Amino acid sequence: MHELPKGYTYAVAAAGFKKKDRLDLGLIVSGPPAVCAGVFTTNLFQAAPVRVCRNALASSATVRAIVVNSGQANACTGEQGVRDCETVRGMVGDLAGVPARDVLPASTGVIGPRLKLELWRAALPALQESLGQAGPEDVAQAMMTTDTRHKVASRVVELSGGRVRLLGMAKGAGMIGPNMATMLSFLVCDAQVDAAWWSGVLSREADRSFNRVIVDGDTSTNDTSLALANGASGVNADSAADREILAQAVRDVLHALAYELVRDAEGGTKVARICVTGAASDADAELVARAVGTSPLVKTALFGQDANWGRVVCAAGRSGAVFPPEKLTLRFGDVLVFAQGRPESGDLDALLEPVMKASDIPIAIDLGAGTGSFEVLASDLTREYVSINADYRS
Repeated sequence: MHELPKGYTYAVAAAGFKKKDRLDLGLIVSGPPAVCAGVFTTNLFQAAPVRVCRNALASSATVRAIVVNSGQANACTGEQGVRDCETVRGMVGDLAGVPARDVLPASTGVIGPRLKLELWRAALPALQESLGQAGPEDVAQAMMTTDTRHKVASRVVELSGGRVRLLGMAKGAGMIGPNMATMLSFLVCDAQVDAAWWSGVLSREADRSFNRVIVDGDTSTNDTSLALANGASGVNADSAADREILAQAVRDVLHALAYELVRDAEGGTKVARICVTGAASDADAELVARAVGTSPLVKTALFGQDANWGRVVCAAGRSGAVFPPEKLTLRFGDVLVFAQGRPESGDLDALLEPVMKASDIPIAIDLGAGTGSFEVLASDLTREYVSINADYRS
């Protein structure tokens, strides 16, 4: 059971945006105004809700509500998509009793179609009836598209002034290889925080977690991560020690959610933890880690439980990183498979069989060129992934 942050209420409804009788509309309302930080997609095609959130946070660091829908991305819908977002903010603001300007929208689904505002209006009574009766796990379910499970993580920490609670939720199973955050993620906290510091924490910790997961190497038009802190606990995180404790809690929640995103990858059966060390720089280490993590050949080998080390070495060599090939060492789990420019002797397939059968597979690459390092989590690539995405719009 999660110990919920104080001062938040939740609501959900089945609006029928894509499928009938399925939760696809969620609402988070903060009683007190909440300090809000956000990080968003770097895709040049930014969905209307992303544009609206960016503009809202540029004018005010506090919000009262987040409304999220699945089944309709409201992306590539032009200025009409922005106007539709504003209509939704007004409707939800009236329902929750907060100004429309204090409502942040987020959407996920198929790119192109406009929001079906008539379905929004029809769902409002059920959403209002649910307010205060639903919980964060219900909202996490309403966010899902091709996800097979909802994703929620929480932490409780003791600061000098008392107890503080954090809870995060995320959705995402495909179109994930982002350079910002993830598909959709919301964090709620009941501490009092400085807005600029809070924004820095989210940006830094999203970069260390959500920005280091790879399902398919795509970055969505809708990627949004929002973090709210409403001060309802009465505990102020104003000392350096308290801030470090709270930042670590944010880190723990986001890392837990990031792992769950990869574990629930579309059709996924494996989570590869690709750790690159010994690079000339962190940037070179990142080049290698991402080349290996996005390689279809590596990912299909993981699915087939085939320790095809040649594919990993090949991906490292074409990554763009500079290193002496004869110094690269490669381990799958604890088993050294490649060093000094050649494979290790012995029956590697037999040694690696239990490693490759596991759901989590550590892959360690040392480039022998310096002290740079980088780590990513990557899924495998399966027949089911192709099937899901071949039929996504149907």
